Order: sequence, then C-alpha cells, then structure tokens
Amino acid sequence: MQLKQIAKIAVGYPFRGKIPEVSGTHVLAVQMKDISVSEGINWSTCVETETQGKREPDWLKAGSILFVARGSNNYSVLIDSSVESKKAVAAPHLYIITPKKKALLPEYLSWYLNQEPCLRYFQRESEGTLTKSIRRAALEATPIAVPSLEQQKSIVALANTLHKEQQLLTQLISNGQLTMNAIATQLAAANPIKSN
Repeated sequence: MQLKQIAKIAVGYPFRGKIPEVSGTHVLAVQMKDISVSEGINWSTCVETETQGKREPDWLKAGSILFVARGSNNYSVLIDSSVESKKAVAAPHLYIITPKKKALLPEYLSWYLNQEPCLRYFQRESEGTLTKSIRRAALEATPIAVPSLEQQKSIVALANTLHKEQQLLTQLISNGQLTMNAIATQLAAANPIKSN
C-alpha cells in the first residue's frame, strides 16, 4: 500500500525566507533543529514567530507526524498530545503526515517510516547534488505495510519498551562515566604530579 492511500500529506507553513522571530505571539515554528527520533519535539528550542497572510494556518495536531525530507538522514517524529496546549506550525521544509483511517495508528506509522525498508526506499529516492531531499511524489509513493490493529498495538508497545530501555542504558553509561571521572579527579588531587 502506498502512503498517499492511507495518509494525507501536507507541506509545512509557507514562510517566505527566514522564519521571523517575533516574541509575544505564542505561535511556535517547529524546525529540523527542534526534532529528533529519540526525543520527539523539543518545544523549548522552537522559535516564537508570527504567521503572515489572511488564511488560517494548518496548526499542528496530536496524531500527525512530522517528516524530515531534507538531508541524508530522513526520519519521522510523532506529534504527541503536548501540542494541544500550543499554537504551532511546521517549517516549510517539513512534511506533515496525517493518517486517514482509524485502522492505522499514528504511532505505528511513525515507527514504520523510521524502519529499514522505508529508510532504504528514501535513500534510493532522494535527489540533489549538494543537499539530498525527498520529493513529495516520492514520499506519497512510499510502500507501507499495514498489519491488523492488534499487531500495530503490539509493535508500538514493543517499540516503546525498547526506547525506554535505550534511555535507561544511556543514563547508566553516563552515570558510569561521571563516576570514573570523579575517581580520576580524586586520585589526581591525592597524588599531584610533580614537575622536575
């Protein structure tokens, strides 16, 4: 099944040129620098801006997916419920993917877009010499496997468990490194190196 058959694909808000920083508007612009596969959207780094034009922007909604189409690393990030307390738009170089069917979990679709079959497809379909990017038509034609709702739920639960384990392991490694640095600092203070 192609992505366009099961999801609506839109381009981010059409800012002309650089996204203007305007404080006090409470409108946030989400850019590539603000998102990551492991952490999702970092709202604290999003710039406050204003939307131009008379047309009401397509505000970001929970359950939609942001897709990074520019660069050599293409990935997707689920927009979670934390967006509901904000007015936010996506930068123009991001695609917004919204599932059309209730039989397709947004969490599953975001996970699948980040897996090896899709990543290979994006690598094959990316165009450009200096900066690679995925055209909208190529994104729309992305082959998507859609198992039953029960299977989707199981996969999402497994992916969430793995993500938590990875975070825990990262924290344990970081704590171990801090402990080793503290030991080395204590040893250096107790046994100062004497110059000849």
